[in-house]
Amino acid sequence: MRNSSSSPRVAVVGGGVLGVSTAAQLARRGAQVVLVTAAELADGASGRSLSWLNSFGGPGVRSQAYHELRLLGIDRYRTFAHRDPSSSAYLTFDGGLTWAAPDAPESHRSAFDHMRRCGYDAQWLSRDEVADWTPGVDPAAIPDDGAIFNPGEGWVDLDALVARLAADFTAAGGRVVTGAGAASVVVEGGRATAVRTESGQRIDVDSVLLATGAAVPRMVEEYGVRIPDATPVALLVRTPPMDTALRAVLNTPHVAVRPAPDGSLVMDSDASADEVIVHPDGTYEVKDATVEQLLQEASAVLEGNPRLTAASYGVGPKPIPGDGEPVLGAVEEVAGLHVAFTHSGATLALIAGELLAEEIVTGESSPLLAAFSPARFR
Repeated sequence: MRNSSSSPRVAVVGGGVLGVSTAAQLARRGAQVVLVTAAELADGASGRSLSWLNSFGGPGVRSQAYHELRLLGIDRYRTFAHRDPSSSAYLTFDGGLTWAAPDAPESHRSAFDHMRRCGYDAQWLSRDEVADWTPGVDPAAIPDDGAIFNPGEGWVDLDALVARLAADFTAAGGRVVTGAGAASVVVEGGRATAVRTESGQRIDVDSVLLATGAAVPRMVEEYGVRIPDATPVALLVRTPPMDTALRAVLNTPHVAVRPAPDGSLVMDSDASADEVIVHPDGTYEVKDATVEQLLQEASAVLEGNPRLTAASYGVGPKPIPGDGEPVLGAVEEVAGLHVAFTHSGATLALIAGELLAEEIVTGESSPLLAAFSPARFR
């Protein structure tokens, strides 16, 4: 597509963690990069993600290629943490603790056996053993059958990570355009040639990456590209800063919760998200009772069962492809157009940004992304 001495012009549309990570990697490789985002950085799905770094799961949960890509994603975070010790303020590997509902232990035991066979670090803990492995958990919440602790898992605060990656990006010569509104791709002669902002500004480029979260399938439809979409609504609730011993990510039958850098807790659940009302005009309504129930569920799994209150919440689409697997790479129907659409944006952010940037700059397909090409839906 181009020789190694050229300096390709690339527009990245989307200011979430996937877009900013890829933009930083592109700039590092010498590309002339403009990052275009509708409003502010990380104000979409990245800003309401639990951001659990993991590849937890049993047989059939994800493909082997996806599991391996997630492991590479976690590995890149460890390298990132080693190179920048200050990241310990927003990136930790204190593990993940998960347990099943008392009446449904079979799938959990199956997941544990599968992870052990795959070499994924997993420990089956009894109620009495949990405190020795991870603090801040109410032992009474652990079912009689026990829980799974994954010592190698962790969490990242995506607002902080995006800010750090954006600083790297601009230091490498990249340009950020915020407040661009609903940007669109200009396709001429069968290839992506520019990005147009909502105000009409045209940014001429050689390649475009769409990293617009749940909007990706809709944005490529006009080019005859079909990406099945299973995007639901997500609700993430945040408490004020509080005194808690919790360090790990907890994934329980009724709530998932983790600490945040400022000492607050963030939490979500599928049941709470299902209660969000989506109005015909696209706005969301979250009932006070929904938030209160989620806070009560979180309190029930924490040591001391503290009285929790909500400081804020975020609500909106949670990008999930129709088959559950990432969609990463070039769109064959439009030369120069690439997409990044995945549920696991936090876990994959660093590795996906690296691999996508290499594909865009060199024009050579990455074998690690072959299974996730948009072409699989043709």
